[in-house]
Amino acid sequence: MAPSTLTALAEEKTLQASFVRDEDERPKVAYNHFSNEIPVISIAGIDDGGEKRGEICSKIVKACEDWGVFQIVDHGVDAKLVSEMTTLAKQFFALPPEEKLRFDMSGGKKGGFIVSSHLQGEAVQDWREIVTFFSYPTRTRDYSRWPDKPEAWRAVTEEYSQKLMELACKLLGVLSEAMGLETEALTKACVDMDQKVVVNFYPKCPQPDLTLGLKRHTDPRAPSPSCSRTPLVVFEATRDNGKSWITVQPVEGAFSRQSWRPWSLS
Repeated sequence: MAPSTLTALAEEKTLQASFVRDEDERPKVAYNHFSNEIPVISIAGIDDGGEKRGEICSKIVKACEDWGVFQIVDHGVDAKLVSEMTTLAKQFFALPPEEKLRFDMSGGKKGGFIVSSHLQGEAVQDWREIVTFFSYPTRTRDYSRWPDKPEAWRAVTEEYSQKLMELACKLLGVLSEAMGLETEALTKACVDMDQKVVVNFYPKCPQPDLTLGLKRHTDPRAPSPSCSRTPLVVFEATRDNGKSWITVQPVEGAFSRQSWRPWSLS
């Protein structure tokens, strides 16, 4: 039976069997052995057009072709807003289990709180708590699945979602141009695309060498920005189908941006 929260398990001496991964799935790279191979791209001036936009476009295209992931700085999302979202997330996960479980999303509910993942039939669980819900299209928002604690959660999350949607549309515009399409082509194609807020929390783990906070995966969706707000939470990337992995150097204030996989835009 899946644990309701990870709060109690974090104090145990050994990891429960449901979280222990096979040898070939366990972490292979030290969490603090960083690589600088993943591109860090400033998008300052992306709205100016002309030579500057073309330069940014070229860097993004190369990053997509080489890695399928890159980090974005100078993105225009207010650092204060990101900090507020981070603070609220910490406060939510610090709530007593019974408060978080008011939003339990097990049983097929579309949004709320759960341990590991909402996916059914997992053989091994991820060592994480998550709160997740749909924020776009706005007409499909179900606020009953959004946390009502901390008090400012809804207002801040709405603004945060809007800013990330605007950023995503800017990047889709660059990719449209790179493929010889009109700037709005991909945005129009994704006009009703879902935007899901996913906030991950990785508590202290008794045996972190035996598990993962989030299993290896390829996201089957439109490219999306994400943000890690602590140097102790890092992600790994691969471009050779998992034969080798690198730990991505976190950049303060940056959003990482993943495409489905390395892809050609020529």
